[in-house]
Amino acid sequence: MSDATRSEEQPKAGGTSELSTAETVPVVPLSDAVVFPGMMLPLAIGRPESVAAVEAAIRDERPIALLLQRNQEAKAPQPDDLYRIGTLATPLRFVTAPDGGHHLVCQGVTRFRAGAFTHTGGYLTVYAERLSDPSGELGPQLEAQLLALRAQALEGLSLLPQVPEELAAAVRSIREPGALADLIAGYLDIESADKQRILEALDLPTRLAEASRLLEGRLQVLRISSRIRRETQESMGAKQREFILREQLQQIQKELGEGEDAKGAELKELGEAIAKAGMPDAAREQAERELKRLERMPEAAGEYSMVRTYLDWLIEFPWSTETADNYDLAAAREVLDADHFGLDKIKRRIVEFLAVRKRNPEGHAPILCFVGPPGVGKTSLGQSIARAMGRKFERFSLGGTHDEAEIRGHRRTYIGALPGNIVRALKRAGTRNPVLMLDELDKLGVGYQGDPAAALLEVLDPAQNSSFRDTYLDVEVDLSRVIFIGTANVLDQIPGPLRDRLEVIELPGYTQTDKLEIARRYLIVRQREQNGLGEDEIVLPDATLAAIIDGYTREAGVRQLERQIGAVCRAITTRIAEGKPGPYTIRPEDLHEILGARKFEDEMALRTSVPGVATGLAWTPVGGQILFIEAAATPGKGKLHLTGQLGDVMKESVEIAITLIKSRADKLGIDAAKFNERDIHVHVPAGAIPKDGPSAGVAMTTALVSLLTGRRVHADLAMTGEITLRGLVLPVGGIKEKVLAAHTAGIRRVILPARNKKDHEDIPKAAREALEFIWAETLDDVLPAALEPAGGADPA
Repeated sequence: MSDATRSEEQPKAGGTSELSTAETVPVVPLSDAVVFPGMMLPLAIGRPESVAAVEAAIRDERPIALLLQRNQEAKAPQPDDLYRIGTLATPLRFVTAPDGGHHLVCQGVTRFRAGAFTHTGGYLTVYAERLSDPSGELGPQLEAQLLALRAQALEGLSLLPQVPEELAAAVRSIREPGALADLIAGYLDIESADKQRILEALDLPTRLAEASRLLEGRLQVLRISSRIRRETQESMGAKQREFILREQLQQIQKELGEGEDAKGAELKELGEAIAKAGMPDAAREQAERELKRLERMPEAAGEYSMVRTYLDWLIEFPWSTETADNYDLAAAREVLDADHFGLDKIKRRIVEFLAVRKRNPEGHAPILCFVGPPGVGKTSLGQSIARAMGRKFERFSLGGTHDEAEIRGHRRTYIGALPGNIVRALKRAGTRNPVLMLDELDKLGVGYQGDPAAALLEVLDPAQNSSFRDTYLDVEVDLSRVIFIGTANVLDQIPGPLRDRLEVIELPGYTQTDKLEIARRYLIVRQREQNGLGEDEIVLPDATLAAIIDGYTREAGVRQLERQIGAVCRAITTRIAEGKPGPYTIRPEDLHEILGARKFEDEMALRTSVPGVATGLAWTPVGGQILFIEAAATPGKGKLHLTGQLGDVMKESVEIAITLIKSRADKLGIDAAKFNERDIHVHVPAGAIPKDGPSAGVAMTTALVSLLTGRRVHADLAMTGEITLRGLVLPVGGIKEKVLAAHTAGIRRVILPARNKKDHEDIPKAAREALEFIWAETLDDVLPAALEPAGGADPA
């Protein structure tokens, strides 16, 4: 057939052909479709071989053999790629579209079994043996299957939307079981392989059973879909019904004169509450405007509840409610002393504020910031301050806060909007002058929602916070009477502008004496009560407490100490509950049974009396600690090895020490040739922990001089300070924490930079009295005090 002829619509020559029992016919392979007898189906014909087969069938007035491919991806299927059972179909219409595509409308006639395949005239032909369904009367089993399948099909049609009535009528009218199964399988949304299985089922009971099984699977999906659709419609209908009923109820109440009375009474109560709330003029005008909006708004409106909630916040906020300050200075001192041991500087500052407030009630409240390691009592101190002043106490943590709205509040346009933490805390307190603690100031985050630290600038500025504007309330709030207390572990992590607004008070770590006194006064009493023990049922002597402090805790605060005391109390409670009554006196030797082996050994025992080892002092966010500097020399070519996870600044300190010692080798009695004949290795133990900073310079220089001269460093001495190439000892930070760490470790003497004498008064009295301080300006002040006299070990 020429292209010109192919572009025209072809008449259905095969519509009148008669099929013999076996005949050779053209083959059209189908990649993903199965045609059943009696089924009319449009097919897209794409392969040239298939186009030629259809044209030959029309020309010779023969049927076409439709066979499903075993492999759908095969582009040029061969006989082995095709199933052996297919459908003989009559081509009804063959159309070539303007875009070159070919479309065939055909109708299935009967099943056939494929015999021999041949290639003829550019297309595939097959010897087709027709397969007919058995005729005759239906047995009881087959009739039952027919009725069950028809019922399933009709149920499926009832669950589908917009089903043609003709299809339902066809299902009801078909009396042949095979024809019904073929009809259902043809319309069923299943895989082609499943349809082929039904096509190959020549036994009628088997065919109906397979069709019924596949139809039941689709019915389950349709039932669930129908239930979901019905529930959705019912839900929408319920909302519409509720709306209509509400409108009817309003009309009924209006006729009875009741509806407006109920709403009017509520609005009247709101108006009276606004008048009694003591709001500033601007806040009262805003509340009255919102109340007028509420009057004009139906209760069913979505915005009604938002406006009502906003008015509740304005009414319940403590605009004018205050607690009277306790100006009895002696009573305030008693409260502070009863709750906390030591902390004299902070107690004095609070008493000073009360004294100033007593003389000038309109003065600004202080904005304090307690900085110190964990467990020293920063948070509990805020509660004591509130109790001493007779004020309410509220706190919220800023750790991890990265949204500015947590401080300023959200805009009312958002669903679930709330005021910020500041306004919420004042509402909880019920007064406008509470003590408000902002915990973990150094752990503020920054996110795409804004910088909460920047939002706090207005809150913590006494010159601005009298007119703080919360985004939710959208009116000015006076925060000038609030005492703000911040807490932090590390001062440097607080942003500079925010730090500038704070009155920083540092809380040092506690000495052994302090911890002993705190445990005796507070911790034992609290743990005894929490664990249900009477005052006479357990006794912890000072020697036992000292053993717990030395052997089971290593901290600047007392948090771990309280846990260990709690463990001892729990052990005694268990014994008493088991019928072994007390009283129990816990001795130091009893601690091993209760708390296990000592967790910390005496730091003095870790020192080795050999040249090349010096004890330094370091600062950490959780307090000070001692640091051992070890140096060793081995035969080599003058290389320097550094280990212990040292930072760049610490590495530079070692290099400065080496250069300084080389420049003073003759004065120190060191053979300069040794520097080229020895490799020097400097190590700082606890190698898994990163270390950095210049304050170990003096200790590293001393350790290297000790190694190269053979003079040991005194075992009871520790040191800190930065060293320079000229041998100057420069000041460093964290003196108070470092000295406390030395005192805790059993050190007797410490070498400190002379320019750090200003920090001497900040050191707790117990540590000052127990330690000997050596103030060094240059290396010449350090070495005579640090090194033992010559004549000991051989130099390296």
